[in-house]
Amino acid sequence: MAMTEQEILAGLGEIIDEVAGVPADQVTPDKTFVDDLDIDSLSMVEIAVAAQDKFGVEIPDEQLKDLKTVQDVIDYVRRAEVSA
Repeated sequence: MAMTEQEILAGLGEIIDEVAGVPADQVTPDKTFVDDLDIDSLSMVEIAVAAQDKFGVEIPDEQLKDLKTVQDVIDYVRRAEVSA
């Protein structure tokens, strides 16, 4: 069953809190990873790996650079779930 946007956001918040130490309540769809959440590329890779495990989707490295905001990741996970 596909997850809702809120469920993905909550899961992403947990992952970002764990990997980058950003409180989950600061992780909102309009935030950018680099500018707003101060997440570097290494942490971004860790977040992507954790998201792949948590949401059961594949995020190729070349796709990762296009995921600039929290909303981008939510949309990506939703699209990946639909095509799975």
